[in-house]
Amino acid sequence: MAEMGSKGVTAGKIASNVQKKLTRAQEKVLQKLGKADETKDEQFEQCVQNFNKQLTEGTRLQKDLRTYLASVKAMHEASKKLNECLQEVYEPDWPGRDEANKIAENNDLLWMDYHQKLVDQALLTMDTYLGQFPDIKSRIAKRGRKLVDYDSARHHYESLQTAKKKDEAKIAKAEEELIKAQKVFEEMNVDLQEELPSLWNSRVGFYVNTFQSIAGLEENFHKEMSKLNQNLNDVLVGLEKQHGSNTFTVKAQPSDNAPAKGNKSPSPPDGSPAATPEIRVNHEPEPAGGATPGATLPKSPSQSIPWDLWEPAEASEVAGGTQPAAGAQEPGETAASEAASSSLPAVVVETFPATVNGTVEGGSGAGRLDLPPGFMFKVQAQHDYTATDTDELQLKAGDVVLVIPFQNPEEQDEGWLMGVKESDWNQHKELEKCRGVFPENFTERVP
Repeated sequence: MAEMGSKGVTAGKIASNVQKKLTRAQEKVLQKLGKADETKDEQFEQCVQNFNKQLTEGTRLQKDLRTYLASVKAMHEASKKLNECLQEVYEPDWPGRDEANKIAENNDLLWMDYHQKLVDQALLTMDTYLGQFPDIKSRIAKRGRKLVDYDSARHHYESLQTAKKKDEAKIAKAEEELIKAQKVFEEMNVDLQEELPSLWNSRVGFYVNTFQSIAGLEENFHKEMSKLNQNLNDVLVGLEKQHGSNTFTVKAQPSDNAPAKGNKSPSPPDGSPAATPEIRVNHEPEPAGGATPGATLPKSPSQSIPWDLWEPAEASEVAGGTQPAAGAQEPGETAASEAASSSLPAVVVETFPATVNGTVEGGSGAGRLDLPPGFMFKVQAQHDYTATDTDELQLKAGDVVLVIPFQNPEEQDEGWLMGVKESDWNQHKELEKCRGVFPENFTERVP
């Protein structure tokens, strides 16, 4: 029985609601056709227009704010990956590694804090602000329906009063329904008339607070991020000073004073013009009669070779004052002796850096003659280096390189030196064919 009663009440409500919808629909049709007047409230209509505009603006602001937060999250992820890359490439023995890692951690925390504060102080406030609109929008719609009910009850009551045959009972009932519909409508109308203007005016304070919060959070974020970036810059500057800018250069650009293409060929074979002067002088035959062109002239390669101590003037004296008389020698021997005497100074000055088993004999003069012009210092290759261009030296670990200056210092690239391998120089003494550029960070300076 209870269920039947409940179903009966439910059915009655459904029927009542259907009747109300039909009555409202009929009333709206009559109003649109101009057969029934409609209650107007221009002030309220303006409030509704403002409400709709405010709702549209707030919804757009909420959408853009969510997009902004998504962008902050994306930037956070990108910054995090960038810092992770820096941590991976930062070698353990580099100075400032711990500081760089700490800066990366603080960077990550700063992004997280910024995002969370934007959510708390902007997005949640935005959600609360927009949360009041659905209820008010529903009440506005309900007020519109109650206004139609009121107009319908009013028109029904007026029609009964103007009828030719009046039914007092129906008129009384219609009047009662009119008063009830009017009361319901006016209660809702009064409440909305107060709330809508207040809600419209609240938008100014809300926009001010929201954008002030966003601006303040962003300002503080960038201040803190600027400090971290400055700290990271200081760490990298310290790394640069510790290792030097030349350490990290790998490849130099070709320069005009680099050896010409094709000149970095292997060492000339034995017997070539580059090696002939030293062999010929060391085996120069003695003049006839037992006399020698100077007491210090060597007789065999096994003897001490002090030729590098000779000066041009001394060689001239030997050539002109110590030769035997022409009559005491055969004509052929005289010619050979004179040829050797006359050419001796040039040989001594230009081609006489004599060595025994790769070691320079004699004093400092011999050292100067046995090194390439402009020699500065020696370096030793610590790693193999494969030349990638014709102006570069091919190095093997352990190779000793004699460093010489560039002809034009402005053409020297950072991290690259000009030099000639010691083995090539000792064998050929031809700078143009042996010199080339090489990366400094593949070598280590030696005494």
